[in-house]
Amino acid sequence: MLVNVNDYQEVAAARLSQAAYDYYRGGARDELALDRNRRAFQEYAVHYKVLAGVEQVDLGTSVLGLPVSFPVMAAPTAFHGMADPQGELSSARAVTAEGCVFILSTLSNTPIEQVVEQASGPVLFQLYVYKDRGITRELVQRAERAGARALVVTVDAPVLAVREKDVRNGFTLPPGLKLANLSGVGNDDLGGGLGDYVQRHLDPSLSWRDLEWLIGQTSLPVVAKGIVRPDDAAQAAALGVRAVVVSNHGGRQLDHSPATLHCVAAVRQAVPEGVEIWMDGGVRRGADVMLACCLGARAVLVGRPILWGLAAAGQEGVRQVMQTLRQEMMEAMMLTGCSRLDQLSPSLLERLKE
Repeated sequence: MLVNVNDYQEVAAARLSQAAYDYYRGGARDELALDRNRRAFQEYAVHYKVLAGVEQVDLGTSVLGLPVSFPVMAAPTAFHGMADPQGELSSARAVTAEGCVFILSTLSNTPIEQVVEQASGPVLFQLYVYKDRGITRELVQRAERAGARALVVTVDAPVLAVREKDVRNGFTLPPGLKLANLSGVGNDDLGGGLGDYVQRHLDPSLSWRDLEWLIGQTSLPVVAKGIVRPDDAAQAAALGVRAVVVSNHGGRQLDHSPATLHCVAAVRQAVPEGVEIWMDGGVRRGADVMLACCLGARAVLVGRPILWGLAAAGQEGVRQVMQTLRQEMMEAMMLTGCSRLDQLSPSLLERLKE
């Protein structure tokens, strides 16, 4: 019986190829950041309230003005086609059926037009900035035409950190899968591996000037993903981003980056209230979502749990993962004595160690 996210991961491990499983689960180099992200949640105790009269819990909120049933979104992760024949279609249908937002990766195996068409709720588009700004502009315009509700630009990947599991496996896309959102440049050109693709096509010189340029290219809200420093968050907010994702790329970039949970409060304090703070990295329980919200996150993004559900049981597996996180968060809120998200605050938490 599958009762938590880890159970879905075990089933996924048995069903995926070793290369695909390692690609999904792996982190950079020694995987220090990957481990830090998860351990961070163990470093907080919740000083719960009793006799709070919590009969019902309302987990509803909004992101960028879009209503969501609870504060969890699907993080942009690449290559869902390795986990399920329907790929991102299955994931998007499941996540939006649960009243949540799906963020589609630039490096998806399914075109954005099909994903938006088949989703029953909002789809955002994650964007990498290409050396060829014409390609970047084309991706932005394509996302707009397709009906994406925002652009989530990744800012923490000037180069791709080495993921040693992928090197050992010689990872590349299986036959029949391609980068469906790209036309003209390497739309299925991963023969040299993902690192080689990134080196050839993505722009390592990306700067604040480029973020400002991107914001000027679109009427969609722009979200900056991959920030851990308060000063970087403040600069992004000053340029006009609508949200900041506190993220270290799931532990897949700088291996000595901090646990993202520990960065949320300082980033929240550094930006105006009108700029939302989202967080990803290490979320595996509904109580983890509550901790992030206590520290100032409006919502969290989950990546690997979606992939485990997809690999384990397709679209229904993703729905089950989302439902599990929702039920766990409901339980944690009731036991904490809070009936609404706006009752969560840092005062409920104790950091057990520095």
